[in-house]
Amino acid sequence: MKKPLVGAVFGLLLVGATAAPATAVGAQPHIKAVTFAGTVALSNCSGSVVRVPNSQPTDPALVMSNGHCLESGFPGPGQVVVDQPSSRTFSLLNSAGTKVATLRASKIAYGTMTDTDVSLYQLTSTYQQIESSYGIKALELSASHPNAGTAISVVSGYWKRTYSCNIDGFAYRLKEGDWTWKDSVRYTSACNTIGGTSGSPVLDAASGKVVAVNNTGNEDGATCTVNNPCEVDPNGTVTVRKGINYAQETYGIVPCVGAGSKIDLSAAGCQLPKP
Repeated sequence: MKKPLVGAVFGLLLVGATAAPATAVGAQPHIKAVTFAGTVALSNCSGSVVRVPNSQPTDPALVMSNGHCLESGFPGPGQVVVDQPSSRTFSLLNSAGTKVATLRASKIAYGTMTDTDVSLYQLTSTYQQIESSYGIKALELSASHPNAGTAISVVSGYWKRTYSCNIDGFAYRLKEGDWTWKDSVRYTSACNTIGGTSGSPVLDAASGKVVAVNNTGNEDGATCTVNNPCEVDPNGTVTVRKGINYAQETYGIVPCVGAGSKIDLSAAGCQLPKP
């Protein structure tokens, strides 16, 4: 995992590696400028305010991050967290990466590290309230599977830093310690994400829509250990890519979000694991 930051010592170790200013996507005509608007900083991770295509202005807003960023700790293999009370707070950022508000959760709507690595918090504010008060719109989850070669940006609210690269391909299975994730996004090497970027939205640079959530990378070249995920193909062949980072696709979440931002795991097309 692009591990959540625990304590000041680890944070200090990363200061030198994160001193570079935020970078934006290169000025290519078909690529939109990427900003921090709609991203959030958690206490130990990154995240974003997200909506699905059918979300309504009066729906409670959702914040997306990683399952391994939950305040209750890492969910075990096979564990799914649903509708658990939470009062967690999130720092909402504007386009320049400046904090403009503190948003508060009413509950953990969903969280898991099985098949994917995602958490969805339901907020006490609606999309309309956030937009009218702060001029910030939620980021939209794409309903389509991403494509290899797509230009992407990983936008970290924790570090206020943007990484730009391309989707190199997909890992049939990504195994890390006790956890296994399906059909993971593999970045090209330019997205050298670090601890604290966990939960960052991965944006399609052309559409501006969210196609994945950043979650891990192989740090040391070890095989299938924590912080050193390995790829496993359909034949069981294991590949280790030291220094390469990964994200979990989010298109399968879209059918799971119903009226009022309710997570309906029985909805047609919903791919999120059930408890």
